[in-house]
Amino acid sequence: MLASGFEEIEASTIVDVLRRSGVDVVVAALVQGLVKGSHGMRFASDTTIDKVAAADFDAIVCPGGAPGYMNLRNDQKVLAMIQEAFKSNKLVAAICAAPAVLSDAGILRGKMCTIYPGMEGELEGGGGIVSKKTVVIDGNVLTSQGPATALAFALKLAEELAGEKTALEVGRRMLADEILERSTRSSDSTLHGHDVEN
Repeated sequence: MLASGFEEIEASTIVDVLRRSGVDVVVAALVQGLVKGSHGMRFASDTTIDKVAAADFDAIVCPGGAPGYMNLRNDQKVLAMIQEAFKSNKLVAAICAAPAVLSDAGILRGKMCTIYPGMEGELEGGGGIVSKKTVVIDGNVLTSQGPATALAFALKLAEELAGEKTALEVGRRMLADEILERSTRSSDSTLHGHDVEN
């Protein structure tokens, strides 16, 4: 899901990694045409939110960025699609500030989750259990913290949607393992070099 003011690193990394993994990605925006990111980059969407339904997909993913996440959380169709996907046990994922959108949709109650540091109250307000890990998956809810965690988040998405073998191979070809291992070397909880909480 794409809204004006999205975080460009997060959106492009998610789409790129998933397409490298053979996942059919549809970028659905709140408006038709080019969508301007929070740093002035313009992305072309494939369609609009009004023309898609949660039932058509295996997952819904929300990038962060401001005011992108606020534009998503203020759209009733977005919240309804997230609720429907969650109830249908489809993967629902968000990164950076966008886990606040999942909180507004009411799907975080009792779920381990993470968000951009300093925004933990957004999760707690929706009944979420805050984790300090960079990538957290609890059931069918996947969350992550911000631009620098986008690659680990996208690879975890790829693992869930295309399988562990594919995600590991894509990560290897992108040289992700060395970078992610270096950044999480001191962590006490790693999964394939990613700082992930299950």
